[in-house]
Amino acid sequence: MPTFSPSGVRQLPPTLNEPIRSYAPGTLERAALQARLAQMEQERPDIPVVVGGREIRSGATVQATSPHKHQHVTATWHQATPDDVRAAIESGRASWREWSEWTWEQRASVFLKAADLLAGPWRDTINAATMLGQSKNVYQAEIDAACEMADFFRFNAAFARELYSEQPVSGPGMWNQSEYRALEGFVYAITPFNFTAIGGNLAGAPAMMGNVVLWKPAATAMLSAWYTLQLLHEAGLPPGVINFLPGDPVMISDLALNHPELAGVHFTGSTGVFNQIWKTVGGNMGSYRSYPRIVGETGGKDFMLAHPSADVEAFCVGVIRGAFEYQGQKCSACSRIYVPASIWPQVKARLTAMIAEITMGDVNDFRNFMGAVIDERAFDRIAGYLADAKANATILAGGGADKRTGWFVQPTLVETKDPGYRLLCEEIFGPVVTAYVYDDAKWTETLALIDRTSPYALTGAVFAQDRTALAEAHAALRHSAGNFYVNDKCTGAVVGQQPFGGGRASGTNDKAGSKLNLTRWVSARTIKETFVPPRDFRYPHMAG
Repeated sequence: MPTFSPSGVRQLPPTLNEPIRSYAPGTLERAALQARLAQMEQERPDIPVVVGGREIRSGATVQATSPHKHQHVTATWHQATPDDVRAAIESGRASWREWSEWTWEQRASVFLKAADLLAGPWRDTINAATMLGQSKNVYQAEIDAACEMADFFRFNAAFARELYSEQPVSGPGMWNQSEYRALEGFVYAITPFNFTAIGGNLAGAPAMMGNVVLWKPAATAMLSAWYTLQLLHEAGLPPGVINFLPGDPVMISDLALNHPELAGVHFTGSTGVFNQIWKTVGGNMGSYRSYPRIVGETGGKDFMLAHPSADVEAFCVGVIRGAFEYQGQKCSACSRIYVPASIWPQVKARLTAMIAEITMGDVNDFRNFMGAVIDERAFDRIAGYLADAKANATILAGGGADKRTGWFVQPTLVETKDPGYRLLCEEIFGPVVTAYVYDDAKWTETLALIDRTSPYALTGAVFAQDRTALAEAHAALRHSAGNFYVNDKCTGAVVGQQPFGGGRASGTNDKAGSKLNLTRWVSARTIKETFVPPRDFRYPHMAG
C-alpha cells in the first residue's frame, strides 16, 4: 500500500469506553448471545498456524475443550513447527518495511474498525468463544472480550496520536522534530488464557505503532484467540503484520528469543516464565541487532485491607467480587484479606453467607456466578492448596473440588493465625481467599506486614472511613500495589481510566491501557534542521 500523508491534522472519533450490556432476562442482546452460544457449541473450528496470511495445517493437532464440560471439544488446533516459526519471522521481516511506513492514521483505522466490529457484529461471537473456551460467565466475557478489547483498540489510537504530537521546542533559526519509528525487527507477544482482551492488546499495541508481531496464544484460549485474529484481518490488518503461532511454547520461545531480529517481548503470564525470558534475552545481548524491549505483567498476591472504620457490607461485597469473579483467575484477584478483630465476626458472617449464595456451573446458564477453572493442571494445583488449608488452617466456607464433569472448585474462605502462612504469600490463581485477623491497635504494624508478606506488587485495596487511616495506608503501601483502590475491590481496571500494571515480582509496570505502554514500541529519532547555517567557524569571544 503506498504511503499517503494526509493534509491537515486528523482528529479521531470520540474515544469512549464501550458501554457494558446487561444481558438481563427478556433483552434482545441476551437472546442473540444465547443463540450464538448454541450455534458455536455445535461447531469445531480447525484452527491453523497463520504465517503471512497463509493458513498452515501441520497435522499435529490438539483438541481445545470447555473447562466446565471437559469432554466437549470446542476446536482442533494445529501446532506450529520450527519451520513455521522461522517462516513467521521472515514473513514479519518482509511486511515490516511497508507496514512501518504506513501513516499512524492508516494503522489506527484498522484498529478503530476492529473496535466497531467488536461492538457490533462480532460481539456475540467473541463473547461466546470466551465463554465456551475459557469458562467465563456472560458478564465476565462481556467486560473482557467485547468491551475491554474495544477499549484497548480505541484508546491506543488516541494515545498514539498524543504521543506522535509530542514535539520539542525549536530555537530561533532552527526546526526541531521528533519522529517515532517502529522498532527494527519483530515483537514476540506471549498471551495468557484469562483475558481475551490481553491477547488482542499484546499483539495489537505493538502492531498499531508500526511493528510486526509473532503471536503465541495460550493453548487454553485458542478459540477466542483465533476469532480475534479473524476480526483483525476483517478490519483490514495486512497479512504478515501479526503471525499466529499456536504450539509448543518452549520451542517457539527458543527460536524467537534467540533470533538476532528480536526487537521486543510483550508478555503476560507467570513470574517464573518471565524471569526465564529475561535471563535468555540477557544471555544473548551480544547477538541482537538492537536491545530488545521487555514488557511483562506477571503474578499477584493481591490484598484487601479493612480498617476498624470500614463499611463492613461494602468490604464483603468487594471481597466476594474481587476473589471469586472468574474463579479467581485474574492477576488482580483478591487472595488475602486483613481484617481487624473488632469487625471480624461481622465480616466472617457476611462472607460465609454470601459464599453460600454463589452459584457455579455451566456458563450457558446465565444465573451462574462462577464457571470452572481453566484446566486439570490448575484444578490439581488449587486442590493441593485446599488440602494444605484443611491440614494447617481453618476453612470457613467452601473447600471442595469436583472434576467429574468440569474443573470445578468451590469458592473458599480460609482463616489463618500465621501471617506468614503460604496461602497468604503464594499466588494460587483460583477461588481461594485467606483471612488474617489483626489486633485493632496494630494498624500501623499491619500495613508493614502487608508490604513485606508477598514478593508481588500488583493490586491492593483499603477500606476505611477514617481519612487519617487512609492517608497512612497510602504512604505505607505506596510500593505494594501498582493499582491501588480505596473503598473498592482490587479488580476491574478500565482502559483509559485505571492504567494497569504492577512492580516488584508483578512485572515491569508499563501500564497497559495508557500511553506509557505505547512508548515501549517505538524508537524516537530527533531531527534538527538549521535554516541558515553559520559560514564562519570562529565565535565572537575569539575576536582580538
